[in-house]
Amino acid sequence: MNLMPFAEARERTLARVSPLAETETIPVVSALGRVLAEPVVAPFNVPNHDNTSMDGYAVRYEDLAASGDTALTVVADLPAGDRLTQTIGAGEAVRIMTGAPIPDGCDCIVIQEVVQRDGSQLTVPQGQKQAQNIRRAGQDIATHSDVFSRGRRLSPPDIGMLTSLGLSDITVHRRLKVAVVSTGNEVITPGTPLEPGQVYDSNRSSMKAVLQALGVDILDLGIIRDEKEAIAAALRRGAAEADVVLTSGGVSVGDFDLVTDVISELGSIDFWKVRMKPGKPQAHGRIGNAIFFGLPGNPVSVLATFLLLVRPAMLVMMGCPPEPQKQLTIQFRGAPINKTGDRMEFARGILHYEGADAWIESTGSQNSGILTSMSKANALIVLPDDPIVVNEGDTVTVIPIEY
Repeated sequence: MNLMPFAEARERTLARVSPLAETETIPVVSALGRVLAEPVVAPFNVPNHDNTSMDGYAVRYEDLAASGDTALTVVADLPAGDRLTQTIGAGEAVRIMTGAPIPDGCDCIVIQEVVQRDGSQLTVPQGQKQAQNIRRAGQDIATHSDVFSRGRRLSPPDIGMLTSLGLSDITVHRRLKVAVVSTGNEVITPGTPLEPGQVYDSNRSSMKAVLQALGVDILDLGIIRDEKEAIAAALRRGAAEADVVLTSGGVSVGDFDLVTDVISELGSIDFWKVRMKPGKPQAHGRIGNAIFFGLPGNPVSVLATFLLLVRPAMLVMMGCPPEPQKQLTIQFRGAPINKTGDRMEFARGILHYEGADAWIESTGSQNSGILTSMSKANALIVLPDDPIVVNEGDTVTVIPIEY
Protein backbone atom coordinates (compact mmCIF):
# COMPACT_ATOMS: atom_id res chain seq x y z
CA MET A 1 0.00 0.00 0.00
CA ASN A 2 1.34 3.43 -0.95
CA LEU A 3 1.93 5.89 1.86
CA MET A 4 -0.47 8.82 1.92
CA PRO A 5 1.17 12.28 1.95
CA PHE A 6 0.77 14.07 5.28
CA ALA A 7 -1.11 17.05 3.78
CA GLU A 8 -3.65 14.71 2.17
CA ALA A 9 -4.06 12.75 5.41
CA ARG A 10 -4.79 15.96 7.33
CA GLU A 11 -7.25 17.15 4.67
CA ARG A 12 -9.10 13.82 4.60
CA THR A 13 -9.18 13.58 8.39
CA LEU A 14 -10.82 17.00 8.69
CA ALA A 15 -13.18 16.40 5.77
CA ARG A 16 -14.79 13.32 7.30
CA VAL A 17 -15.76 14.85 10.65
CA SER A 18 -18.49 17.33 11.52
CA PRO A 19 -19.67 19.14 14.67
CA LEU A 20 -21.84 17.28 17.15
CA ALA A 21 -25.47 18.26 16.60
CA GLU A 22 -26.54 18.01 20.24
CA THR A 23 -26.31 21.15 22.39
CA GLU A 24 -26.83 22.00 26.05
CA THR A 25 -27.26 25.12 28.12
CA ILE A 26 -24.79 25.46 30.97
CA PRO A 27 -23.70 28.17 33.45
CA VAL A 28 -21.21 30.63 31.97
CA VAL A 29 -18.87 30.05 34.93
CA SER A 30 -18.64 26.36 33.91
CA ALA A 31 -18.12 27.00 30.19
CA LEU A 32 -14.32 27.27 30.00
CA GLY A 33 -13.09 25.33 26.97
CA ARG A 34 -16.60 24.66 25.69
CA VAL A 35 -17.64 25.59 22.15
CA LEU A 36 -20.49 28.01 21.46
CA ALA A 37 -23.42 26.54 19.59
CA GLU A 38 -24.99 29.95 18.98
CA PRO A 39 -23.56 33.42 18.30
CA VAL A 40 -23.51 35.94 21.14
CA VAL A 41 -24.88 39.45 20.48
CA ALA A 42 -24.45 42.28 22.98
CA PRO A 43 -27.74 43.15 24.72
CA PHE A 44 -26.38 46.53 25.86
CA ASN A 45 -23.29 48.74 25.80
CA VAL A 46 -20.18 47.75 27.74
CA PRO A 47 -19.51 49.90 29.61
CA ASN A 48 -23.13 50.95 29.86
CA HIS A 49 -22.27 54.55 30.80
CA ASP A 50 -19.50 57.09 30.25
CA ASN A 51 -17.03 56.61 33.11
CA THR A 52 -13.57 57.61 34.25
CA SER A 53 -10.55 55.43 33.58
CA MET A 54 -8.49 57.13 36.32
CA ASP A 55 -8.77 58.43 39.86
CA GLY A 56 -8.85 62.22 39.80
CA TYR A 57 -11.21 65.15 39.30
CA ALA A 58 -14.07 65.61 36.86
CA VAL A 59 -14.09 69.15 35.46
CA ARG A 60 -15.59 71.26 32.68
CA TYR A 61 -12.96 71.66 29.98
CA GLU A 62 -14.27 75.14 29.12
CA ASP A 63 -13.32 76.29 32.64
CA LEU A 64 -9.63 75.49 32.16
CA ALA A 65 -7.25 78.30 31.25
CA ALA A 66 -5.27 77.95 28.04
CA SER A 67 -2.12 78.96 29.93
CA GLY A 68 -1.33 78.95 33.61
CA ASP A 69 -3.18 77.26 36.46
CA THR A 70 -6.95 77.15 36.97
CA ALA A 71 -8.59 77.43 40.41
CA LEU A 72 -11.75 75.33 40.91
CA THR A 73 -13.99 74.41 43.84
CA VAL A 74 -14.58 70.72 44.72
CA VAL A 75 -18.31 70.34 45.34
CA ALA A 76 -18.72 66.54 45.66
CA ASP A 77 -17.02 63.16 46.01
CA LEU A 78 -18.04 60.38 43.61
CA PRO A 79 -16.89 56.79 44.28
CA ALA A 80 -17.37 53.97 41.76
CA GLY A 81 -20.91 52.61 41.90
CA ASP A 82 -22.53 55.97 42.78
CA ARG A 83 -24.01 58.64 40.53
CA LEU A 84 -24.43 62.40 41.05
CA THR A 85 -27.86 63.90 40.46
CA GLN A 86 -26.58 67.48 40.36
CA THR A 87 -25.21 69.18 37.25
CA ILE A 88 -21.73 70.61 37.72
CA GLY A 89 -21.57 74.34 37.14
CA ALA A 90 -18.89 76.81 36.13
CA GLY A 91 -15.79 76.74 38.31
CA GLU A 92 -16.77 73.49 40.03
CA ALA A 93 -15.08 70.06 40.16
CA VAL A 94 -15.88 66.58 41.49
CA ARG A 95 -13.48 64.17 43.19
CA ILE A 96 -14.02 60.94 41.20
CA MET A 97 -12.82 57.34 41.46
CA THR A 98 -12.03 54.93 38.59
CA GLY A 99 -15.19 53.48 37.07
CA ALA A 100 -17.56 56.12 38.38
CA PRO A 101 -19.96 57.70 35.86
CA ILE A 102 -19.04 61.09 34.44
CA PRO A 103 -21.09 63.81 36.20
CA ASP A 104 -23.44 65.89 34.07
CA GLY A 105 -21.66 68.98 32.81
CA CYS A 106 -18.13 67.47 32.99
CA ASP A 107 -16.09 66.46 29.95
CA CYS A 108 -12.54 66.11 31.27
CA ILE A 109 -10.86 63.99 33.98
CA VAL A 110 -7.69 65.44 35.51
CA ILE A 111 -5.61 62.79 37.25
CA GLN A 112 -4.97 63.29 40.93
CA GLU A 113 -1.18 63.19 40.56
CA VAL A 114 -0.97 66.57 38.76
CA VAL A 115 -3.34 68.72 40.85
CA GLN A 116 -2.95 70.56 44.13
CA ARG A 117 -5.77 70.60 46.66
CA ASP A 118 -6.31 72.65 49.79
CA GLY A 119 -9.63 71.83 51.41
CA SER A 120 -12.26 72.40 48.74
CA GLN A 121 -9.92 74.45 46.60
CA LEU A 122 -8.36 72.67 43.59
CA THR A 123 -5.56 73.95 41.36
CA VAL A 124 -5.37 72.36 37.89
CA PRO A 125 -2.26 72.89 35.74
CA GLN A 126 -2.41 73.82 32.06
CA GLY A 127 -2.09 71.25 29.30
CA GLN A 128 -5.25 69.21 29.91
CA LYS A 129 -7.26 67.85 26.96
CA GLN A 130 -10.98 67.63 26.45
CA ALA A 131 -12.42 64.12 27.02
CA GLN A 132 -9.14 62.82 28.47
CA ASN A 133 -9.35 59.74 30.71
CA ILE A 134 -13.00 59.15 29.81
CA ARG A 135 -14.26 55.72 28.69
CA ARG A 136 -17.34 56.14 26.53
CA ALA A 137 -20.41 53.93 26.80
CA GLY A 138 -20.02 51.05 24.35
CA GLN A 139 -16.28 51.66 23.98
CA ASP A 140 -15.61 47.97 24.67
CA ILE A 141 -18.79 46.41 23.24
CA ALA A 142 -21.62 48.27 21.49
CA THR A 143 -25.27 47.31 21.81
CA HIS A 144 -26.36 44.69 19.19
CA SER A 145 -22.78 44.11 18.06
CA ASP A 146 -21.53 40.57 17.39
CA VAL A 147 -19.45 39.51 20.38
CA PHE A 148 -18.65 35.87 19.56
CA SER A 149 -19.43 33.69 16.57
CA ARG A 150 -20.81 30.18 16.78
CA GLY A 151 -17.90 27.77 17.04
CA ARG A 152 -15.76 29.82 19.42
CA ARG A 153 -13.95 27.79 22.05
CA LEU A 154 -14.28 29.84 25.21
CA SER A 155 -11.13 31.14 26.91
CA PRO A 156 -10.80 32.68 30.41
CA PRO A 157 -11.22 36.27 29.07
CA ASP A 158 -14.28 35.12 27.13
CA ILE A 159 -15.91 33.96 30.34
CA GLY A 160 -15.37 37.44 31.78
CA MET A 161 -16.83 39.08 28.68
CA LEU A 162 -19.95 36.91 28.78
CA THR A 163 -20.41 37.78 32.44
CA SER A 164 -19.99 41.50 31.69
CA LEU A 165 -22.96 41.14 29.34
CA GLY A 166 -25.11 39.86 32.19
CA LEU A 167 -25.26 36.31 30.83
CA SER A 168 -25.54 33.58 33.44
CA ASP A 169 -26.12 30.67 31.02
CA ILE A 170 -24.84 29.90 27.53
CA THR A 171 -25.65 27.31 24.83
CA VAL A 172 -22.74 25.10 23.81
CA HIS A 173 -22.14 21.89 21.89
CA ARG A 174 -22.31 18.89 24.17
CA ARG A 175 -19.02 17.38 25.26
CA LEU A 176 -17.28 15.01 22.87
CA LYS A 177 -16.92 11.51 24.35
CA VAL A 178 -13.81 9.53 23.49
CA ALA A 179 -13.15 5.86 24.24
CA VAL A 180 -9.46 5.12 24.90
CA VAL A 181 -7.84 1.72 24.44
CA SER A 182 -4.27 0.44 24.71
CA THR A 183 -3.38 -2.84 23.01
CA GLY A 184 -0.50 -5.24 23.39
CA ASN A 185 0.54 -8.29 25.40
CA GLU A 186 3.63 -6.44 26.59
CA VAL A 187 1.73 -3.46 28.06
CA ILE A 188 0.97 -3.44 31.80
CA THR A 189 -0.46 -1.01 34.34
CA PRO A 190 1.92 0.93 36.64
CA GLY A 191 2.10 -0.60 40.11
CA THR A 192 2.78 -4.07 38.76
CA PRO A 193 6.43 -5.26 38.74
CA LEU A 194 7.96 -5.29 35.26
CA GLU A 195 8.89 -8.62 33.76
CA PRO A 196 11.40 -8.92 30.89
CA GLY A 197 9.80 -7.66 27.67
CA GLN A 198 7.05 -5.68 29.41
CA VAL A 199 6.48 -1.92 29.39
CA TYR A 200 4.27 0.35 31.43
CA ASP A 201 1.26 1.81 29.64
CA SER A 202 2.47 5.38 29.04
CA ASN A 203 0.43 5.63 25.85
CA ARG A 204 -2.95 5.45 27.53
CA SER A 205 -1.98 7.93 30.24
CA SER A 206 -0.63 10.32 27.57
CA MET A 207 -3.80 9.98 25.50
CA LYS A 208 -6.02 10.59 28.53
CA ALA A 209 -3.92 13.62 29.49
CA VAL A 210 -4.21 15.29 26.06
CA LEU A 211 -7.93 14.53 26.02
CA GLN A 212 -8.35 16.08 29.47
CA ALA A 213 -6.54 19.19 28.22
CA LEU A 214 -8.93 19.27 25.26
CA GLY A 215 -11.94 19.12 27.57
CA VAL A 216 -13.66 15.94 26.39
CA ASP A 217 -15.32 13.12 28.34
CA ILE A 218 -13.19 9.98 28.49
CA LEU A 219 -14.31 6.35 28.48
CA ASP A 220 -11.26 4.38 29.62
CA LEU A 221 -11.45 0.83 28.26
CA GLY A 222 -8.07 -0.16 29.68
CA ILE A 223 -5.44 -2.47 28.18
CA ILE A 224 -6.55 -5.13 25.70
CA ARG A 225 -4.34 -8.11 24.91
CA ASP A 226 -3.48 -9.04 21.33
CA GLU A 227 -6.51 -11.28 20.95
CA LYS A 228 -8.92 -10.61 18.14
CA GLU A 229 -12.09 -11.32 20.12
CA ALA A 230 -11.02 -9.11 23.03
CA ILE A 231 -10.10 -6.24 20.71
CA ALA A 232 -13.41 -6.58 18.86
CA ALA A 233 -15.39 -6.52 22.10
CA ALA A 234 -13.61 -3.38 23.32
CA LEU A 235 -14.04 -1.56 20.02
CA ARG A 236 -17.73 -2.48 19.80
CA ARG A 237 -18.29 -1.12 23.29
CA GLY A 238 -16.34 2.04 22.50
CA ALA A 239 -18.31 2.64 19.30
CA ALA A 240 -21.62 2.10 21.12
CA GLU A 241 -20.86 4.46 24.01
CA ALA A 242 -18.60 7.15 22.53
CA ASP A 243 -18.29 9.49 19.55
CA VAL A 244 -14.64 8.59 18.95
CA VAL A 245 -12.64 5.43 19.52
CA LEU A 246 -8.93 6.10 20.07
CA THR A 247 -6.45 3.22 20.24
CA SER A 248 -2.69 2.87 20.47
CA GLY A 249 -0.77 -0.04 18.97
CA GLY A 250 -1.96 -2.84 16.74
CA VAL A 251 -2.00 -0.90 13.46
CA SER A 252 1.34 -1.93 11.97
CA VAL A 253 2.10 -5.06 9.93
CA GLY A 254 3.16 -7.56 12.60
CA ASP A 255 1.43 -10.88 13.19
CA PHE A 256 -0.18 -9.50 16.36
CA ASP A 257 -1.17 -6.09 14.96
CA LEU A 258 -4.84 -6.99 14.85
CA VAL A 259 -6.65 -3.68 15.24
CA THR A 260 -6.84 -2.90 11.52
CA ASP A 261 -8.22 -6.39 10.84
CA VAL A 262 -10.91 -5.93 13.45
CA ILE A 263 -11.84 -2.47 12.16
CA SER A 264 -12.18 -3.85 8.63
CA GLU A 265 -14.67 -6.39 9.95
CA LEU A 266 -16.62 -4.12 12.32
CA GLY A 267 -16.59 -0.98 10.21
CA SER A 268 -14.38 0.58 7.57
CA ILE A 269 -10.87 1.98 7.19
CA ASP A 270 -10.60 5.27 5.33
CA PHE A 271 -6.81 5.27 5.10
CA TRP A 272 -3.83 3.54 6.65
CA LYS A 273 -0.17 4.50 6.75
CA VAL A 274 0.97 8.10 6.25
CA ARG A 275 4.22 9.42 4.80
CA MET A 276 5.27 11.03 8.05
CA LYS A 277 7.79 10.39 10.82
CA PRO A 278 6.97 9.67 13.55
CA GLY A 279 3.55 8.17 12.92
CA LYS A 280 3.65 6.15 9.70
CA PRO A 281 1.52 3.24 10.99
CA GLN A 282 -1.89 4.66 11.81
CA ALA A 283 -5.45 3.86 10.81
CA HIS A 284 -8.43 6.15 10.29
CA GLY A 285 -11.95 4.87 9.81
CA ARG A 286 -15.36 4.37 11.34
CA ILE A 287 -17.15 1.85 13.54
CA GLY A 288 -20.89 2.37 13.35
CA ASN A 289 -21.50 6.03 14.20
CA ALA A 290 -18.12 6.48 15.89
CA ILE A 291 -14.99 7.87 14.28
CA PHE A 292 -11.95 5.63 14.73
CA PHE A 293 -8.35 6.77 15.15
CA GLY A 294 -5.77 4.03 15.46
CA LEU A 295 -2.48 5.52 16.65
CA PRO A 296 0.93 3.83 16.51
CA GLY A 297 2.44 2.01 19.46
CA ASN A 298 5.56 4.10 20.04
CA PRO A 299 5.04 6.78 22.72
CA VAL A 300 6.31 9.74 20.67
CA SER A 301 4.35 8.60 17.62
CA VAL A 302 1.16 8.54 19.68
CA LEU A 303 1.52 12.17 20.78
CA ALA A 304 2.80 13.53 17.46
CA THR A 305 0.03 11.85 15.47
CA PHE A 306 -2.58 13.03 17.94
CA LEU A 307 -1.40 16.64 17.83
CA LEU A 308 -1.04 16.83 14.06
CA LEU A 309 -4.08 14.86 12.86
CA VAL A 310 -6.43 13.78 15.64
CA ARG A 311 -6.67 16.92 17.79
CA PRO A 312 -7.69 19.19 14.85
CA ALA A 313 -10.41 16.69 13.89
CA MET A 314 -11.71 16.48 17.46
CA LEU A 315 -11.89 20.27 17.68
CA VAL A 316 -14.11 20.25 14.59
CA MET A 317 -16.33 17.60 16.20
CA MET A 318 -16.51 19.80 19.30
CA GLY A 319 -17.92 22.59 17.10
CA CYS A 320 -14.84 24.66 16.19
CA PRO A 321 -14.34 25.68 12.55
CA PRO A 322 -11.39 24.00 10.79
CA GLU A 323 -8.24 26.10 10.95
CA PRO A 324 -5.00 26.04 8.94
CA GLN A 325 -2.01 24.52 10.69
CA LYS A 326 -0.28 27.18 12.80
CA GLN A 327 3.33 27.56 11.69
CA LEU A 328 6.31 29.82 12.33
CA THR A 329 9.47 30.45 10.33
CA ILE A 330 12.43 30.73 12.64
CA GLN A 331 16.20 30.29 12.85
CA PHE A 332 17.65 26.89 13.77
CA ARG A 333 20.56 26.64 16.20
CA GLY A 334 22.54 23.79 17.70
CA ALA A 335 23.78 20.45 16.38
CA PRO A 336 22.79 19.83 12.72
CA ILE A 337 19.85 17.62 11.81
CA ASN A 338 20.69 15.11 9.06
CA LYS A 339 17.44 13.79 7.57
CA THR A 340 17.95 10.90 5.15
CA GLY A 341 14.48 9.43 4.69
CA ASP A 342 11.73 10.22 2.17
CA ARG A 343 8.92 10.91 4.67
CA MET A 344 7.91 14.30 6.01
CA GLU A 345 9.47 14.45 9.45
CA PHE A 346 8.40 16.27 12.58
CA ALA A 347 11.47 16.63 14.78
CA ARG A 348 10.95 17.64 18.38
CA GLY A 349 12.39 21.04 19.18
CA ILE A 350 12.67 23.68 21.89
CA LEU A 351 11.65 27.24 21.00
CA HIS A 352 13.68 29.90 22.80
CA TYR A 353 12.73 33.56 23.23
CA GLU A 354 15.22 36.15 24.43
CA GLY A 355 14.06 39.72 24.00
CA ALA A 356 13.43 40.29 20.30
CA ASP A 357 15.47 37.20 19.41
CA ALA A 358 13.90 33.78 18.89
CA TRP A 359 15.28 30.47 17.69
CA ILE A 360 14.76 26.71 17.91
CA GLU A 361 17.02 23.77 18.67
CA SER A 362 16.50 20.02 18.54
CA THR A 363 15.71 18.12 21.73
CA GLY A 364 18.39 15.59 20.74
CA SER A 365 17.72 12.00 19.70
CA GLN A 366 14.57 11.72 17.61
CA ASN A 367 13.88 8.02 18.12
CA SER A 368 10.12 7.51 18.35
CA GLY A 369 10.49 5.53 21.56
CA ILE A 370 12.23 8.34 23.45
CA LEU A 371 9.38 10.05 25.28
CA THR A 372 11.74 12.60 26.85
CA SER A 373 12.13 14.16 23.39
CA MET A 374 8.42 15.00 23.51
CA SER A 375 8.45 16.04 27.15
CA LYS A 376 11.19 18.60 26.48
CA ALA A 377 9.64 19.91 23.25
CA ASN A 378 7.40 22.92 22.84
CA ALA A 379 7.41 22.78 19.02
CA LEU A 380 7.83 20.42 16.08
CA ILE A 381 10.41 21.16 13.38
CA VAL A 382 8.90 20.40 9.95
CA LEU A 383 11.35 18.65 7.63
CA PRO A 384 10.27 18.04 4.00
CA ASP A 385 9.93 14.66 2.27
CA ASP A 386 13.33 14.83 0.61
CA PRO A 387 16.65 14.26 2.45
CA ILE A 388 18.00 17.45 3.98
CA VAL A 389 20.67 18.69 6.37
CA VAL A 390 19.63 21.52 8.68
CA ASN A 391 22.63 23.50 9.90
CA GLU A 392 23.11 26.23 12.47
CA GLY A 393 21.64 29.48 11.13
CA ASP A 394 19.27 27.85 8.65
CA THR A 395 15.63 28.94 8.60
CA VAL A 396 13.10 26.23 9.43
CA THR A 397 9.32 25.89 9.66
CA VAL A 398 8.02 24.96 13.10
CA ILE A 399 4.64 24.05 14.53
CA PRO A 400 4.14 25.24 18.14
CA ILE A 401 2.80 22.44 20.33
CA GLU A 402 -0.68 23.09 21.73
CA TYR A 403 -2.34 20.68 24.11
